[in-house]
Amino acid sequence: MLDAKTSNPIEGGPSFGLGNRLFRVAWKSAWLLLASWTPPSLRGWRGLLLRAFGGTIALSANVYSSARVWDPRNLEMGPHSCLGPRCDCYTMARITLGAYAVVSQDAALCAGTHEIDEPAMQLVVKPIRLGAHSWIAAGAFVGPGVSVGEGAVLGARGVAFKDLKAWSVYIGNPATFLRNRTSRE
Repeated sequence: MLDAKTSNPIEGGPSFGLGNRLFRVAWKSAWLLLASWTPPSLRGWRGLLLRAFGGTIALSANVYSSARVWDPRNLEMGPHSCLGPRCDCYTMARITLGAYAVVSQDAALCAGTHEIDEPAMQLVVKPIRLGAHSWIAAGAFVGPGVSVGEGAVLGARGVAFKDLKAWSVYIGNPATFLRNRTSRE
């Protein structure tokens, strides 16, 4: 069970209670039956389903049918943001996408890790924030607690475990600064 004050698991107990696990079974079943097979044009229906299960999803946001969302209650998507095909949004903690933020195909946003120096290796969850106009490119990975600044880009197959500065381009594993990005606004 999670400690209400810190959002971290109570020592020695399961990371998530039975109610949480049953909710996620219901959610995965609903997505499988009602959304995973839908054509791209039904993005509004998928957004409605995410909202029905507690997500904060802007009407113009787009979640592809093959995207995986662990728990929609921890997902917030701003206007015109997008979770692309086959992306994995592991929302063990809050994941926020700002307006026009894009997560491309096969990318992963993972808000949980484990305390590897403890014998029980308890779960540790930390929120992820993607700023407006940011882009997580194909196959990239964003780890727990990372904040991606406005307009920042994480290149294809890049891996970010540290914050990415606004209007900057990062590549590689671990992600390293490549260059500044120019805003067209």
